[in-house]
Amino acid sequence: MVTRRWQSRTISDLIIEVWEALDCESVGSRELGLIQEAISEKFGGGAVPSPASIARTVADEGAVLRHPEVFDFDAEWRERKFAEIRLPQGISFASLRESFASFVELDRQRQLLEGMNDESGLKRLREAVVEARTESQLRAQSGIVAASEREEAKEISNALRVWLQAPELFLDWFDLRRRSPEFVKKFGN
Repeated sequence: MVTRRWQSRTISDLIIEVWEALDCESVGSRELGLIQEAISEKFGGGAVPSPASIARTVADEGAVLRHPEVFDFDAEWRERKFAEIRLPQGISFASLRESFASFVELDRQRQLLEGMNDESGLKRLREAVVEARTESQLRAQSGIVAASEREEAKEISNALRVWLQAPELFLDWFDLRRRSPEFVKKFGN
């Protein structure tokens, strides 16, 4: 597809505009990739929706989806996208003990990225923390995990929530939290 100047002002309108320009009845991986490229060019890489989301939009407008291609393309896209979202090496929130050192390293990484004005690095770090929090929440709710591990996972999840809300205050907050009578009673020193 030749690069052209798209007229749409919203992502959903652009999806339809590109699909119509492709002049195809059915949509699969090739078409979804071209639509994603156009969105990236017009709105930036961070604005690109998933292939499944794009497929849903064009299907609502009457496109016939080549479902196996759509599913495979979406799965590959998600795998690539989430492979980029990783915590820096040495950071682990698998247990409360590991989390203590990891919180310090997480803050060091954040300060380093802020000092370099690396907005994309900060965004990736934040996304990795969101992913780690989700994993902690799942462990905290799991029926197959021991009760003590669920309590630790819940504490880690809450701490990561605070980090996401106020990363610059986090270490001070966490130090106070670790000294609180409730924390000491639950987890000891």
